Amino acid sequence: MNMATKVETPDEPGTDEDGPLYEARRRIYPIAVHGSFRRIKWALLIVTLGIYYLLPFLRWDRGPNAPAQAVLVDLANGRFYFFFIEIWPQEIYYLTGLLIIAALVLFLMNAVAGRLWCGYLCPQTVWTDLFQAIERMVEGDPRERREKLKTASRSQRAFEAAAKHVLWLMVAWWTGGAWVLYFADAPTLVWQLFTGTAPLVAYLWIGILTFTTYVLAGHMREQVCTYMCPWPRIQAALTDEYAYNVTYRHDRGEPRGSLKKTEALRAAGVPAGDCVDCRQCVAACPTGVDIRLGSQLACIQCGLCIDACDTVMSKIGRPTRLIAYDTEMNIERRQQGLAPVTRVLRARTVLYAALIVLIGGIMVAALAMRGSEGVAVIHDRNPLFVRLSDGAVRNAYTVRIVNKQPMPRRFAIAVAGVPEAQLEIVGGVSASRDGHPVVEVGPDQTFELRALVSTAAKLPANASLPVIFTVTDVAGGETTTAPDHFKGP
Repeated sequence: MNMATKVETPDEPGTDEDGPLYEARRRIYPIAVHGSFRRIKWALLIVTLGIYYLLPFLRWDRGPNAPAQAVLVDLANGRFYFFFIEIWPQEIYYLTGLLIIAALVLFLMNAVAGRLWCGYLCPQTVWTDLFQAIERMVEGDPRERREKLKTASRSQRAFEAAAKHVLWLMVAWWTGGAWVLYFADAPTLVWQLFTGTAPLVAYLWIGILTFTTYVLAGHMREQVCTYMCPWPRIQAALTDEYAYNVTYRHDRGEPRGSLKKTEALRAAGVPAGDCVDCRQCVAACPTGVDIRLGSQLACIQCGLCIDACDTVMSKIGRPTRLIAYDTEMNIERRQQGLAPVTRVLRARTVLYAALIVLIGGIMVAALAMRGSEGVAVIHDRNPLFVRLSDGAVRNAYTVRIVNKQPMPRRFAIAVAGVPEAQLEIVGGVSASRDGHPVVEVGPDQTFELRALVSTAAKLPANASLPVIFTVTDVAGGETTTAPDHFKGP
């Protein structure tokens, strides 16, 4: 039995041996649109960039011996200041809580209305919007640029291109500069940057962030959203049929056709959709998506295609919102002649909201109840105990006392839990109070000392007694404790 074998060549359909590993980039130059979603995006851009650029210059009086910048990451002293809140390194769990809340807010936004974060608040979206606005201001809309290729001189086009890149670099430089201002006193660092006396690391980070902002927002743009960002892949697994997404209402738009064609079909009594196939939705999309093909990975759900489509629908006298925030469930219901339903409150949204409130409440309560002092105790590991010449047993500890107030404070130290315990502090004792040693801790500082606890009482074999160190503010009476163990032979 003879069997013929078909050998595919690279020119024949069905072979991909010599095909590209990825899709070649298509240059995307979205047109300017006007409408409600564009206005929302402008408002959010102004607010978010205003906060980012100006917040380092906001002052906040914390009293003497404390920085006066409202938001400051003080790496040198291990502090994070946010208005009236001061976070110490050992309180890193607050940062963990904020990250968990941020993730849950992202999940909640996605469950309610898809990629709201991507379309309106993501830094990549915000800065790309700004860079595209500069591009349109200098070089004009895509239509104008195509005309200039035919009519404008080469020198004019070169001048406009140079002006655009200079403005991009200025924005990128100020973006990097604003970032480093969160790590030092902003007015002081600005002056140092202009006089050339700032630390080298400041110039280094400004250079890095200038480069990344210029490249990501000015050149890579939609490539970041489509290929670099992991959120579109995660988001697709978190959505459901009740989540609102930017949707082409194909139940109303199909069959599509030109305006004259659809008008002729309707005059003849033949069904025709509202979509006139003008492709303005594609021209307005910052990632080049044709929303009429359904939900796609590259769609950031910014709503600009809605504004573009509404403009066309208004001009031809047809109802707006052919493209709108809608759910797959409602499209199916309309096709079945049923009324649309809204289910914002459902299991996953209630769960996300409840977790946000719970974790946020725990963090607020912890902040409200935390003290302005602290103590940590570490037992010496070698030796665990020492037998003194008089028969007493002594344990040694390293005690670290924390003063979170912007003023010096005096603390009395006491121990409990060990019978006939005697406490001795090695150095640093400024006085005594009721027989307890007193040490002074500077403003917003920690103080480390050696504590020796001894007892002449008879202890059980292999003793391991709980011992409590108590630190009391001499002036205010606030106390804090730290547990450990007293070891015996």
